[in-house]
Amino acid sequence: MESRIEHTLRGIEETLKRIMEKQKISWKDLKEDVKSLEESFSLLSQKWNLEILYALFLKGAVGFSELKKILGVNSRTLSDKLKSLKLHEYVERKVEAGPPLRVEYKLTHRGKDIILLALPLLYYSSSLTQKHQR
Repeated sequence: MESRIEHTLRGIEETLKRIMEKQKISWKDLKEDVKSLEESFSLLSQKWNLEILYALFLKGAVGFSELKKILGVNSRTLSDKLKSLKLHEYVERKVEAGPPLRVEYKLTHRGKDIILLALPLLYYSSSLTQKHQR
C-alpha cells in the first residue's frame, strides 16, 4: 500500500510540474489556487464532516435517520453539517414524497473526488501514528 501511495504522489508531482510548464502557470497563480483550497480543507477538518462523507462513500445513498445511527451524532449537528456539505456541493439531498416523507443523502461527484483524494492523507496520517506508537 505504501509503495502505491508513494508512486501516486510521484505521479502527481510530475504531472503538476508538466502542467505548470505547459500552461505557463506561475508560482503566483499556483499560490492563489492553493489558497482557494483552504476553504475545502477548513470545511473537511471540522468535526463530523469527513465521517459523514466517508459514511456516504461506503454506504451510498443513506437516509437521515440511518446516517444519524451510523455516526452516533445528534440530529441538530447532523442537519447543520449536511446543509454545509450540500452548500459546498459535496452532498446531494433528495426528498421522496411520502407518506412517510424520506430524505436521502448521497455524495456528489465532487464529494467522491474529495474522499478519494483524502484517502492517501488518511492512510499517511494513520501510518505515522502507528510508527510513533511502536
